Amino acid sequence: MYAPLLIRIIMYIMAVIIPILVIISEKRGHNYSEILSKWKSKFFLVINDTKSAKNELISLVSKYPESYIGHKMLAEIYEKEGGMRKAIDEYVKAIDCQKNDYDSYYKVAYLLYELGQKDRSETMLRNLLKKKPDHLQASILFGDVLCEQEKFKEAINVYTDALRYSPNDYDLYYGLGMAYTRLNDFQNAKICYEKAAEINHELYYAKYYLGQISLLYRDIESAEEYFTECLYSNELEPSAYFELSKIYMLKGERENAITFVNKAIELDISYKKKADEEPILIPIKPYIVIPKEEEIKSQVKRKINKKAKANIEYLEKTYHVVENLNLRELGKQVELKRTKKENEKTIDNSIN
Repeated sequence: MYAPLLIRIIMYIMAVIIPILVIISEKRGHNYSEILSKWKSKFFLVINDTKSAKNELISLVSKYPESYIGHKMLAEIYEKEGGMRKAIDEYVKAIDCQKNDYDSYYKVAYLLYELGQKDRSETMLRNLLKKKPDHLQASILFGDVLCEQEKFKEAINVYTDALRYSPNDYDLYYGLGMAYTRLNDFQNAKICYEKAAEINHELYYAKYYLGQISLLYRDIESAEEYFTECLYSNELEPSAYFELSKIYMLKGERENAITFVNKAIELDISYKKKADEEPILIPIKPYIVIPKEEEIKSQVKRKINKKAKANIEYLEKTYHVVENLNLRELGKQVELKRTKKENEKTIDNSIN
């Protein structure tokens, strides 16, 4: 009862009394319109009246086109609403009013990236980092953009330069690990992922990649340890169960392999197809259980972000290539041994 009454009183003061005081102040040479509009807009936003907040700010920038506060707040509102192009326009106007507003500069680059205009985003980020090389968010986004364009060596330079200003940032080491991974420099990738995992042990993607790299080097015990930790990650849980099933096959623990591959499929039905296509799981295919339809419908949708998904898939492909090479080498060794035995048998027969 009292809250609505209080709001009405505040709105009356804002709508009638304060504007009168502002008019009097402006006639005396003072300009309080910008500050007043700012606080009125903030009040409207607090009570979830976005429309009134926008109208207030639009009136402000119409009257005072050089109002930095007006353009900046409008941009933030448009961005939250999903109006990216309008947000970009207002951020640009804010930058025109205040040239050293590097955060707005970053926002423009970020929104261009979100709109798919990666070349323009890259140009803006490059210019921003020349002016402010210690801008952490710009460095991370710039590195990510370069990685998406497969400019991995340049991305490594960007992340490494940023570490001079932010030496203990998870995202920088994580980005470095991904760039080194795509260059097949798994030793440096491992070092970077280990550092990322050390900085933030609750972010599991780095540990998952460490598990995949450990598998590449046949370090089964380390791989098992990393993937087991990833069972605590909501996004990576099914993937971790699946990778652990492969590890248990390598260790000759078929029962555990069957349990873990079925758990992966129970959490995410897409792993049924992966299990069918995984050579190492062929011996246990008859024991794979397909969940009932109602169980499949009740599965929680787990979304791995696009950047991480690309890296995971790359490491999986690399693992399969390495495994195929190992199998070919093993086949060659078996063939050589067979040929050697046949030759020895032929020589023995000739002697006899």
